[in-house]
Amino acid sequence: MTLDTIISKIRQKMIYAKGFDATVLFDLGNNEFIHIDGNQSPPELSTEDKEADVTLETSTDTLNAILDGTQDPNVAFLMRKLKVRGNLKLAMKLNALLES
Repeated sequence: MTLDTIISKIRQKMIYAKGFDATVLFDLGNNEFIHIDGNQSPPELSTEDKEADVTLETSTDTLNAILDGTQDPNVAFLMRKLKVRGNLKLAMKLNALLES
């Protein structure tokens, strides 16, 4: 799974993210990042390592599985496949957006 494919999937899901006024950073390891700026309309996505309200550390495989609906983000968190730094409440809100 390429980073561009994952970004495309996130972009499609963020269309429905009305009122998601926050920044998120996915740290995928190996110097791969996806930054979402929900303060923009439509949300702006980039591959830069920028400051964010919440940072989610995971692998590209786990993130892709979450986006496809084959991996529950809550289970990934409990299995330590997904780590959260920052605003946990915001991570839960993002969870609902990415699962749908």
